[in-house]
Formats: sequence, structure tokens, C-alpha cells
Amino acid sequence: MGDVTSAAEQWSHPAEDVLANWPYPPEGGWTADDLDRLPLDGPNGEPDFFKRVELIDGALVFMSPQKRFHARVQHGLHVRLNEQAPPELRTVSQMDMRLDREWRPCPDLAVIDTEADDDNLTFYPPEVIHLVVEIVSPESEHRDRVVKPPKYAKCGIPNFWRIENNENKPVIYVFELDPATSAYGLTGIHHGRLKVELPFPIDIDLADLPF
Repeated sequence: MGDVTSAAEQWSHPAEDVLANWPYPPEGGWTADDLDRLPLDGPNGEPDFFKRVELIDGALVFMSPQKRFHARVQHGLHVRLNEQAPPELRTVSQMDMRLDREWRPCPDLAVIDTEADDDNLTFYPPEVIHLVVEIVSPESEHRDRVVKPPKYAKCGIPNFWRIENNENKPVIYVFELDPATSAYGLTGIHHGRLKVELPFPIDIDLADLPF
């Protein structure tokens, strides 16, 4: 983790300069480390203005409030995955991933190495991540379906799930990385029950997720 921190330092702008030209980006553009420099409130005192923001290809993306379906599925899968995960793996929710200088997405769920977890971290590097889960909402459709998956694959994250809302029931599209092409291949579409072997043996009744 020390190497990641030192790399981050050379990407960052001074804290006092990060919003100096708002709404324009700092000189050289936004960087992944700038998200740690942003205040919680906006430049004009707007409450929680920067509470939910990602960096996607050098651009700040403000995430909309979650709908109940999104929150329910995220929480339910978080609980079930941690119930079934081996001790060396852990599921976390809404934690940033620093993929490179211009990418710091915040997926809905991620399965990481337990030994890499630390209460003082604000992000995880891709090498400790085994699975990324994105729950599609109307405002995130293009990012979750088109923009993010190729980047996750290029960074070597071995498993990706995309979850769609079908009449308020989750449908899970499961993808596995092809290391020869650094691209994901669809391995299954799961309705009602999710049963897979990667990143560990998982068997979840999607109709019985905890609230």
C-alpha cells in the first residue's frame, strides 16, 4: 500500500488550490488524489456538495441519490456476500478504487483482500480487488454498461457484475476477465437465484435479500 500512497502524492494538487478556479478544474486537470482534497460542502457553502462524487476519465461525476431498489439490493448483497465469503476476502460498499491518475470510481460493492482493508483508507488499488458490482440506475446506465467495464477489465479486476432492475427484481449479469484480451466475457444472466463459483462459491436467493 505504501507504493500506492507515494504515487498518489505526485498526482495531487495542493489542498488550497484544488477549488481555486471552480467550476473549472485545477491546472493539469482533476486527478484521483484531488478527491481527498475536496471539502464536503460546496464552494459556496452548499451542504454535502462533494459527498458523492467520482472521477471518471478526468471528469468529476456527481452521483444522484439512490432509489430504494438500488439501496435494497446493495445492502442485501453486501450482507449475503460477507456471510459466504472465506476469511481472506471481504465485501465493502461504496469505497473508491484508484485505477490511475484520472480514474477513481466508487462502485456499489467490491470484494477485496481482507488483509488490504484499513479503516484509514479512502480508496483501494485494483490489485486487491476480486469483484466489482455496479447497480444500474437511470442516470448511470451509460457509465455502468459502457464506460466503466472496459476500464475495470484493463486494470485486471477478474470479475464484474452488472445488476439491472426488472420490475423491481434484480437481474445479475456476470462477467469474467479474459486475461488474453483484457476484456470481460459474459458467463451468465441470473434471475431469482445467483449461483457462481467466482470469486468464491456463492449461492444467493435474490428474492430473499435482507433489508
